[in-house]
Amino acid sequence: MRVFDFNQLSQEERHTLLLRPRIDYTALFGTVQDIINQVRNNGDRALLELTSRFDKATLDTPMLTVRDKDDIPLSQEVRDAFETAFNNIYMFHRAQRPQEVTVETMPGVVCSRYPRAIPRVGLYVPGGTAVLPSSVLMLAIPAHLAGCEQVIIATPPRADGSLAPEVEFTAALCGVKQVLLAGGAQAVAALAYGTQTVPKVDKILGPGNQYVTAAKMLLQNSEAMISIDMPAGPSEVLVIADEQANPAFVAADLLSQAEHGVDSQVVLVTLPGFNTDALQAELTAQCKALPRGDIAAKALDNSYILHTASRQEALDFTNAYAPEHLIINTTDATDLVAHIQTAGSVFVGPWTPESVGDYASGTNHTLPTYGYARMYSGVSIDSYLRQMTVQTLTPDGLRNVGPAVEIMARTEGLAAHERAVSIRLKALKSS
Repeated sequence: MRVFDFNQLSQEERHTLLLRPRIDYTALFGTVQDIINQVRNNGDRALLELTSRFDKATLDTPMLTVRDKDDIPLSQEVRDAFETAFNNIYMFHRAQRPQEVTVETMPGVVCSRYPRAIPRVGLYVPGGTAVLPSSVLMLAIPAHLAGCEQVIIATPPRADGSLAPEVEFTAALCGVKQVLLAGGAQAVAALAYGTQTVPKVDKILGPGNQYVTAAKMLLQNSEAMISIDMPAGPSEVLVIADEQANPAFVAADLLSQAEHGVDSQVVLVTLPGFNTDALQAELTAQCKALPRGDIAAKALDNSYILHTASRQEALDFTNAYAPEHLIINTTDATDLVAHIQTAGSVFVGPWTPESVGDYASGTNHTLPTYGYARMYSGVSIDSYLRQMTVQTLTPDGLRNVGPAVEIMARTEGLAAHERAVSIRLKALKSS
């Protein structure tokens, strides 16, 4: 990994370190729009043709009905692991359910706020180079808890046209009944517009490659009338380490994100005393032992180590970088959390690897990347809810607030707004 010293960098050089490997979505938009148009115009026929072309799978129908979890062939060991994750994720997200709010803002004027579930949601679960049943749990559990009426998972089929049993099992655990066997932009388009067999959804959530992200970006601004969870980029982690941090632990944490893809970025911010030489040796040794070591090694080319002289420098850089994942491996890790303002998910102390959040601690692993943690949160139960406000006025309530409304409407030149109040106040006065 490249090494920089924070105090030897100019402001421009520090800013450059905040940048991620560039993704030129504009270069993809033409290709992706063509795929979207094919699915919109030709429905299932286009979907099946595109699945054959891109996923090398021949299907009779794009939709699969999920079997009962007891009928899915899977070892008990794997079942137990995913059920443990399910229980933890369910418990943490259940605690997020919002309450109805009612406030009497002035005598006779009562305002309320009610959570309402988004009726139909599509959850994209990547396939490609890895099977990701954990993403089913992260996306489907909060959808279930929110009370969404219809939940559809989209994921690429295997070459033989089947669904990975781990994905089907986690879908069954979450109560999901339907899976769209398609990936890429074509799956997103099918969810957005609907086809002969694929129901149209209102919101699409979940990570994906550049084509998935481009399709989500295009469709949220189209007549398809959908929303999306957040913009997405390659996976990333930033680790803050001081003299007590075990270089082997730090290397393992960096590589756990680097193995996601060649465009992933990992950053190590060191405090005085950390053994950088030992870290570099650990990276080399551990990377060689990984099945996806070639991928991780290429990701390290996009990555770097930044030496800082103080905790304040480390915190300032971290908040400016806004990492998807942040690991604080320092003696005072718990104290530093209060100073973190921009991160998708934070892992505190030497015994909290990022992997636990990816799988089974209970937090959600669908997080803002590419610096979007400055303005986006990760997926939660809130991602599946809308908030509806309600107001109820008594006659006294209208008498109390009405005159202010009349004046404000008159000031803005909206006579009908003023009249809607005045006509009622006059009726109250005459009665």
